Amino acid sequence: MILALRALGVGDLATGVPALRGLRRAFPDEPLALAAPAWLTPLIDLIGGVTRVVPVNGLDQPVDWPVRPRIAVNLHGRGPESHRLLRTAAPGELWAFEADGGPQWNDEEHEVARWCRLLRHHGVPADPSDLGLATPEAEVPAGVTIIHPGAKSPSRRWPVGRYAAVARHFAADGHRVLVTGSAAERGLALRVASLAGLGAAAVPATGLAELAALVARARLVVSGDTGVAHLASAYRTPSVTLFGPMSPARWGPPQRPWHRPIWHGTRSEPGDAPGPEVHPALLAIEVGEVLAAADVVSGCSFRT
Repeated sequence: MILALRALGVGDLATGVPALRGLRRAFPDEPLALAAPAWLTPLIDLIGGVTRVVPVNGLDQPVDWPVRPRIAVNLHGRGPESHRLLRTAAPGELWAFEADGGPQWNDEEHEVARWCRLLRHHGVPADPSDLGLATPEAEVPAGVTIIHPGAKSPSRRWPVGRYAAVARHFAADGHRVLVTGSAAERGLALRVASLAGLGAAAVPATGLAELAALVARARLVVSGDTGVAHLASAYRTPSVTLFGPMSPARWGPPQRPWHRPIWHGTRSEPGDAPGPEVHPALLAIEVGEVLAAADVVSGCSFRT
């Protein structure tokens, strides 16, 4: 069995897809297990080739490994916590950064390229452009414009009033606007919808499969640096992504004319810094700038 660890969120999973596909192609006759949070299973199913999901609830929690893997691949981080967790599976080999002969970590490397480089170090090719996901068979409306105001940390959340202004403009221009978010972000989404004059009907209750299906069939996605932006990349849906503490050079969409990152920063902050306030680089983004970017990506030829 080949075991990969990627125990993070939606965007993290999406950026690991090319590496997972590389492992699948390199070892076509062996089971491929992915150690990840169980709630991500609906998205993992869209990757194809993952034989089973091994639930992982945190790097400090014991894991019931199914069998001893021949190779364990750390697609989670640079260690040491993630290295230690994978070693509890007693793998025949550990492929990881800065461990067991693995390559050196580069903080400035794009997240997709990083994991492809780890595999190439071990002789396994991986294509960074292989980001696509299957579209779930969920009954969702097509052609909507998605506004997604949430993000993991407050530093990555553009102000509610600005998202509402963008949503209001799109609605006046004839778009069917939906404001999406996780269950924990529903209150935030409702505030945006209310300020935009859309009402609660514009805030659908979606699971991961429904959200992926909405993005796959959407007209446009406007969001911060969060998982839904990576879904837009996976489905080649026109998108405008607003960056704050993290540079798009590390987490941004592929260089395609129908994706437009906006960033006014000068360097990436570590993790989700700088704390509970909106990052200054994100505050520097104006409503008009987002609308102009949306006009550009909406006029591009895409999904070809």
